[in-house]
Amino acid sequence: MIVITAPTGHIGSRLLDILLNEVPERRDELRVIVRDPRKLTEEVRSRVDVVTGAHDDADVIDRAFAGADAVFWLVPPNPRAPSLDAAYSGFTSAAAKAFTAHGVGHVVGVSALGRGTPVADRAGLVTASLTMDDLIARTGVAYRALANPSFMDNLLRQVTSIRDHGVFTDTVAVDRRAPAAATRDIAAAAAALLVDRSWTGTGEVAVLGPADLSAGDMARIMSDVLERPVRYERQSLDAFRATLVGQGLGSAFVAGYVDMMRAKEDGLDDGVPRTPDTASPTTFRAWCEEVLKPAVRA
Repeated sequence: MIVITAPTGHIGSRLLDILLNEVPERRDELRVIVRDPRKLTEEVRSRVDVVTGAHDDADVIDRAFAGADAVFWLVPPNPRAPSLDAAYSGFTSAAAKAFTAHGVGHVVGVSALGRGTPVADRAGLVTASLTMDDLIARTGVAYRALANPSFMDNLLRQVTSIRDHGVFTDTVAVDRRAPAAATRDIAAAAAALLVDRSWTGTGEVAVLGPADLSAGDMARIMSDVLERPVRYERQSLDAFRATLVGQGLGSAFVAGYVDMMRAKEDGLDDGVPRTPDTASPTTFRAWCEEVLKPAVRA
């Protein structure tokens, strides 16, 4: 039995699709935890066991982990959490106890790059995610944290600006190159770990994309694929903070997001070299052709 949390998000939905339709050798049953089962298609609901509820709820977790051999763990963002610790480790605390109580053998979690870098202890959301990883590791379960850079898919939040104004923004220098990964590649890495559970102990699996990219590189590729000019505007951290506050996000989340972006500028994502094992296949150009372009034209 494999339990999948957050099965309707970018990563979880693609993971579920892979396990249901692209892994003929899979012998495990699948169970999902979802707040609203109506967000799953009728076809998916007919092929998985559905536990309704939130996966920070101890009773829900207890039902979901009964008989589970492996768990895919993803903490959903909570912009109004009272603290980053509450948002990550607090959210995970019931599951950490249940991993042990139910004898779960393997857990694959979505986390972030940055461990071992000089800025790891002041990287806001990432620091909280790494602390969550440590919490899970201390349970004794075999654990792999998917150590991710920024997602290519985050640009979908700026589709309107890209379409209507030919502009996207971020807080990093225009020429600073860093890894970026497609969420579908993160899902594929999770699927591989969940299906072949021959691994033991704890550790990280980096998903770095095929090449480092700068904002300038992204602008050129988007302009080419979309056949219209797209330019990058760098936003100051103060302006970024003001934007988040204006969106009504909580103070802890705002501070954590700003600290994360500052840390990325200072090398947070630079600590893992790209190798055949850490590279992932989807290029930014392919992602733009297959995901961004249809979204902009919709």
